[in-house]
Formats: sequence, structure tokens, C-alpha cells
Amino acid sequence: MDDYRDTHADRKDGEALVNPVVAGVARAIHEHRLPPGTRLAETELSDIFGVSRTIVRSGLQELAHGHLVTLKANRGAWVAKPGPDEAREVFEARELVEPRTAREAARKATAAQIDRLRQHLLEESSSLTSREYGQALRLSGAFHIEIARISGQRTLLEFIETLVGRSALIIALFWRNERARCDNHCHSTLLEAIARHDGKEAEEFMRSHLVDIHSALRFDETDENGKDLRSMLLPPD
Repeated sequence: MDDYRDTHADRKDGEALVNPVVAGVARAIHEHRLPPGTRLAETELSDIFGVSRTIVRSGLQELAHGHLVTLKANRGAWVAKPGPDEAREVFEARELVEPRTAREAARKATAAQIDRLRQHLLEESSSLTSREYGQALRLSGAFHIEIARISGQRTLLEFIETLVGRSALIIALFWRNERARCDNHCHSTLLEAIARHDGKEAEEFMRSHLVDIHSALRFDETDENGKDLRSMLLPPD
């Protein structure tokens, strides 16, 4: 990671460089390798990602801004652990916003964008077939984000990116049925509505899909995780 600088002002090929701590921790959260409530020690993160503690702190601040990490003064950082009320609020927000972006995506989607969505679902299906459920979960969230991107509504896209990340934590805490939450049948149905440019149907499918997820949440006690931070952050070879 020697080419990373301590400021996001540096550029490479016209793009802002991504903090490796942000990328690594966020991916581990989305793939359910890093459970809510996990302690994130700066020294350990610095060693795992091969970066300075300055970069670690910057990454943790960025993750906290996205509600993926909780920072406690003079105590450190933890993966965020949303409660039932926050979980309900996040999914209620998604149920309000994402049907709109699905409708707009159906109206605006180009043939190339629809092809990309189809390829995305193939990758999601392949992950399920290989029983790589963590990867399938990450791809599932990315599918929702891609629909928001196609809608062309940049403000809503940023909001949905945050909500999808928070949803990964919520699902990890409150939904135990791995196979059910990875089922991409609803995504296939939604994609076909977008491909037909049927905005009303896409809107209805998206709302129904999110309500189904929300209604499956169980607000009971969760199991503690005994794995070490390195094994949770670094995916198996």
C-alpha cells in the first residue's frame, strides 16, 4: 500500500485513491465476515493492511461517517451494532426511496446497463451455487446500488449506498436464514421489469422485495463471535 497518501486529495488516473482500511473493512462487513460489535484496534489494522496509523484513523473516520463503525472517545473503534429501532428505520427508509429509483432505472436503463445487471445476477447466482454466501450477500447489496446508479439520481444514490451498508449489519444481527437472504429470484424478477422499461412494475417489485426482507428480521439475542480480526478481514484464498 506504499502508493497511498495520507490525503484523499492525491489522484491516480483521475480517480481518488481508496483508503485500503475503508475498502477492506467495508467488504468484510458486506460479506458478513466481520460481525457487528467487533473491536477494531488501530495497531492491528495498521499491521493487517500495511499502512500507517494515520491512514487507519482516516479510514475509521470515513467508515464512522457511513455508520459502519462506531468511534468512542479514548476507547477506540468497533464495527457498528444497530439496535432494533435503527434497523426498522433503515428498512423503512429503503422502502420509501428505492422503489423510486427502481422506477427511474426502468425508464432510463440502456441496453448496456441492462446487460451489466444481467451479468451481475449471473455472478450472484454463481456465488450461491458455490455456497459463497458472503460474496452473494455483497453482490446482492451492490445490485441495489447499481439500480440507484442507473436511475441517475446522485443524491439518492449516496443515501442508498449508506443504507445498504447499514443493512448488511442489520441482516447479520437479526436474520439467521443464510440461504433465504441470498435468494436472487426477486432480483431476477426486478431485472426483467427494468428490461421491459416497466417503471410501475419495477417500483412495485422493489417495494415488495424490501418489505419481505424487513418482515423477516428477528429482534432477539445474537451469538458472539470468537474469531480473530485478521481472519475476519482477510478472505480465505
